[in-house]
Amino acid sequence: MQNTSHAVMAQRIEPADSPDDFPTPPWATRALLEHVIGGKLTLANLTCLEPACGAGHMVRPLEEYFRKVECSDAHDYGYAPVRDFLAHPFETNSVDWVITNPPFRLAEEFVLRALNIARRGVAVLARTVFLESIGRYSRVFQERPPAKFAQFVERVPMVKGRLDANASTATGYAWFVWDHDSTEAPRLMWVPPCRKLLERATDYSTLRACRIAASQR
Repeated sequence: MQNTSHAVMAQRIEPADSPDDFPTPPWATRALLEHVIGGKLTLANLTCLEPACGAGHMVRPLEEYFRKVECSDAHDYGYAPVRDFLAHPFETNSVDWVITNPPFRLAEEFVLRALNIARRGVAVLARTVFLESIGRYSRVFQERPPAKFAQFVERVPMVKGRLDANASTATGYAWFVWDHDSTEAPRLMWVPPCRKLLERATDYSTLRACRIAASQR
């Protein structure tokens, strides 16, 4: 029988003017920090920018690891400053890391912009198929390949406009990580099964409460 859950059927094909709001489950962000780029001891004194933060679903787990997290979004979700990442005049090397789940249609532009802003590295959550296409290879990967391609072995369900702990999906996701200090060839790796260890019941209720509180400011 065909799986027709909302998360499966929503393929993130959005109109050009869409905010493309598919919130990242917090456990998926913790998976990056724990299994791909270092953990709390490595990141505790560093800074991070989340430039497509939506209602803050990725910001909270980032704040658990980084000394300081700056966030913004091109659309007004009542959570953070409204700022177009691709147009705002950020200074070069102004933060240690840029970590985000950008609108898929703008992911290339986000990567190239972020690489000039981050001192240490850039991590972008994207569909696995972001690795494909001749155009993307010539514009991004040929000259500036990621240091790590970290494929989730578990599905990462994302539902348009909200977090849903019970959603399912047929779409594969991976973290694409650029590390300015890396001199080695790109590394293929897997994010091991970790949802049960990294997911917290309060992730969903707390984030909803934060969004409501922010909208009332």
